[in-house]
Amino acid sequence: MTTGTDTTKVYLKYTSNLILSEYESFAIDTAKGAGKVLMNYFGKLPNHSSKSSYRDLVTKADLESEDYIIKMIQSTYLNHDVIAEESSTLLNESNDFRWIVDPLDGTTNFVHNLPIFAVSIGLQYKKETVVGVVYNPVYDQCFYAAKGKGAFLNNKPIKVSSCKSLSESLLVTGFPYICDERWTASFRLFEELYGTCQGIRRLGAAALDFCFVAMGRFEGFYEYSLQPWDICAGDLILREAGGKTSDWNLAPLPYTADRVLATNGYIHDEILSFLDKEKYSVFYPTT
Repeated sequence: MTTGTDTTKVYLKYTSNLILSEYESFAIDTAKGAGKVLMNYFGKLPNHSSKSSYRDLVTKADLESEDYIIKMIQSTYLNHDVIAEESSTLLNESNDFRWIVDPLDGTTNFVHNLPIFAVSIGLQYKKETVVGVVYNPVYDQCFYAAKGKGAFLNNKPIKVSSCKSLSESLLVTGFPYICDERWTASFRLFEELYGTCQGIRRLGAAALDFCFVAMGRFEGFYEYSLQPWDICAGDLILREAGGKTSDWNLAPLPYTADRVLATNGYIHDEILSFLDKEKYSVFYPTT
């Protein structure tokens, strides 16, 4: 395992199969370790707290999972940056390597004992994601990818679906916690898209939404007002599975995750024809 004392060596060799394999293995092992933390609480949470609203929840499981992941990263890669959902802080700004962590994506599902949640861990080098892992501990399903090496679920390669028409597609989406004018418009958009495809699901865990598109369960995923830790790992996994991601205006997927479109590639432009309509301009602030 490469340690923080080998930083220069890693910089020189990070694109090699060996180094990416080490990072990927570390991320998989760490995600599974965090998954064990979550399972210690699943179905037996004593209480939970709220953050931005009564819908935006945090639990002791979130915090302990994040603490475990950060300690693993800091003890193995001493100078790497870490951005994590519950701390939301850049712990060290001097390094080209940055881990982006969601210790529990799908907290509301977790609180209600719905087994659709995951640990999400992504690694970026100079702001480009090179490793992504999303792990659902309930079903022991581990999605992972390294840049240029394909996407996998439990050691088996995965690919996006070959469906080429929105009318034959199943989509997945989500809704944010803040009820503003965009929130209202999002339901109009939902209605319009729902009338065009075979159905839309709302699972409540964006990292898994990406992965389910990557494995062909869905043809497309769209959402707005997400965060970097929601999309980092899943974005790479989907692209390595042959899919496509972008902003709603076809610009590259924004790091801020303000607007996310992720598809099998075939229906990307067809969905964009809905998302960039003038009546949805509320999603594109002018300031």
